[in-house]
Amino acid sequence: MGHIQVLDEHLANMIAAGEVVERPASVVKELVENAVDAGASAVEVHVEEGGLQLIRVVDNGHGMDREDCQLAFERHATSKIRTTRDLFRIRTLGFRGEALPSIAAVSRMELTSSPSSSQVGTRLTIEGGTITEVADAAAVKGTDIRVRDLFYNTPARLKYMKSIATEIGHISDYVNRLALTYPSIAFTLTHNGKVLLQTSGDGKLLHVMAAIYGVQVAKLLLPISGETLDFRWSGFVSKTEVTRANRSYLSTLVNGRYVRHFGLNNAILRGYHTLLPVGRYPIVTLQIEMDPSLVDVNVHPAKLEVRFSKEDELVGAIERSVRETLRQGLEIVRPMAAERRAKVVEQVVQPQFDLQLPKPGAVSSPGIPRAVDLQASPRLREWLARQEAPSQEPSPHPGGTAPTDVSVVKETAGEYAGLSQERSAAVSLQENQAAGGMTATSEALGTSHREGNAPSGAAGGLETPAADRQAAPPAPSEPAPVTEAGLGTEPPAAEPHAPETERATAEPGGDTSAVPLLFPVGQVHGTYIVAQNDDGMYLIDQHAAQERIFYEYFMEKLKQESVASQMLLFPHTVECTAQEAVKLEKKLPLLRSFGLDIESFGGRTFIVRAHPHWFPEGSELEVIEELIQFVLETGEAAQVDIRAMREKAAIMMSCKAAIKANRYLTHAEMESLLNQLRETTSPFTCPHGRPIVIHFSSYDLEKMFKRVM
Repeated sequence: MGHIQVLDEHLANMIAAGEVVERPASVVKELVENAVDAGASAVEVHVEEGGLQLIRVVDNGHGMDREDCQLAFERHATSKIRTTRDLFRIRTLGFRGEALPSIAAVSRMELTSSPSSSQVGTRLTIEGGTITEVADAAAVKGTDIRVRDLFYNTPARLKYMKSIATEIGHISDYVNRLALTYPSIAFTLTHNGKVLLQTSGDGKLLHVMAAIYGVQVAKLLLPISGETLDFRWSGFVSKTEVTRANRSYLSTLVNGRYVRHFGLNNAILRGYHTLLPVGRYPIVTLQIEMDPSLVDVNVHPAKLEVRFSKEDELVGAIERSVRETLRQGLEIVRPMAAERRAKVVEQVVQPQFDLQLPKPGAVSSPGIPRAVDLQASPRLREWLARQEAPSQEPSPHPGGTAPTDVSVVKETAGEYAGLSQERSAAVSLQENQAAGGMTATSEALGTSHREGNAPSGAAGGLETPAADRQAAPPAPSEPAPVTEAGLGTEPPAAEPHAPETERATAEPGGDTSAVPLLFPVGQVHGTYIVAQNDDGMYLIDQHAAQERIFYEYFMEKLKQESVASQMLLFPHTVECTAQEAVKLEKKLPLLRSFGLDIESFGGRTFIVRAHPHWFPEGSELEVIEELIQFVLETGEAAQVDIRAMREKAAIMMSCKAAIKANRYLTHAEMESLLNQLRETTSPFTCPHGRPIVIHFSSYDLEKMFKRVM
């Protein structure tokens, strides 16, 4: 007699339950997926004691008649597929027909279903996989399944269940994913009568994410979308100030199915490269649509993993899309504060006028707004008429500026004592013009306004006048490296000051910097720069800011094919172990591509005779040692990623070259640092992902001091 025999159906179902029903969350997954496949628009999940005592799933889907209710508990009975071809074009969540019999084998189940509210429904009672009762029941359209006493007949599995909090956490996590996948379905999840999740089913993904992660997080999400010939994706990615401690907040949804895919998750994280701190992860929900023939979902018992036919194409497209979305959508970090409410303030508007009137060909200061016109005194009208009248004679004064009646200006300013500080600055400007200082003032303003130049005070080591700093508009320029010895570099030669209209014509795009023009006020503990503008107060981490500046500078240098090197007066020797020496001997061409003149010096010693001139001053030998270690860390036969190695080198060098904490800067150095930060391509985070600038709006400050309630 042979030893092989066919197992009976009950035992086969219990074995299958070991794969399908891993924990209560597995039961919820299978039952809710069936509800979604049934076309439900509302799904309720009620759980008691972590799902071990009761799991109830109610939906308003198609429902089943009596025959289908009984067939549903047969092994491999399904309505999802018919032929072999259907297996390669799966659009539904379930298709194997194993879930219901497997769940019924290890629990006590009760199913009530009806295909129409006008028909008599069917109630089935199943215990341990055996149908014990079939009866008529009053039921609305849809299905109501109750699973009680899970694992009651498998005590070994029940013994090793985790705590109730752990089990409900797994259940909540999967229902959340399914709600993200189907925002048009209204999901409700309760545990012991307490509502854990409730979505509206209005079809808006952002509303679902707000219900799951909170409204504050939803406000800091960026929409992402894109498509190629084979793939289309959409969803939301979080800004860099919203991070979590693990990857579980990355939700990749493929053709309406939540999947865990290592390649997709890594592509998303590469899109955030250098924008997040080490060990922190973003919140991302990405819905990906493709032809079902391009994805195989039948590769995992729980259908949580898939395989793509064109994985490299999809992964590369997702990475580029995430990076581009962040580049366009990132902004300065702001503390997560309460919603701003409309401020109702009764105030008396005091009439004001502007003494600084623009002349033909002259530049009006953008820091001095135009005031309302008032009924002027006779002397003031006479003075205004003289200012507006064109000059009939050549001006004997340098610069072609006629003298101004300063006494009239002073008298008029005295009559209107309610002028703001900016209007007072205008009066001072008129006095400077009368004193013959028009040329110097224009040069000062021109240097501050001119595109591509640092403020003149910053370049010359002098403090820029406050009026000039307020009038200076933002201006991007070519980034210049900064050093510990001096933060500012000498600006290019000054160009003639152009009228405002000419500059507007020459610069149709305006300022493209993501960071507004900031005016430094001081420092905190020699570490953080305090700056301000009309939008509020800014705190800048000076080390992180200069790290970002240096990182982009070094990356640009490392990308150059020909690297200029300078000879060392005393060559540097490096000693290795015998094993490291063999490996390093093969990697010497790679090190030479970085500008190092390195060669074997006999035995286990190597000598470095030259290095690039832009290595951080004072840290040259340390950088050389680090580059050698980067090479030694690669495997013997591994293909070295030149791009990754360059990036590591740039991050390491920028960290060593940047100014450190407790370094007090002059006002000119702070101005130079802020101007160079504005010129970087990503001024929001340092290469390690830490934020550089934090913004407190005027409203935030007023809120903190209870000036607004």
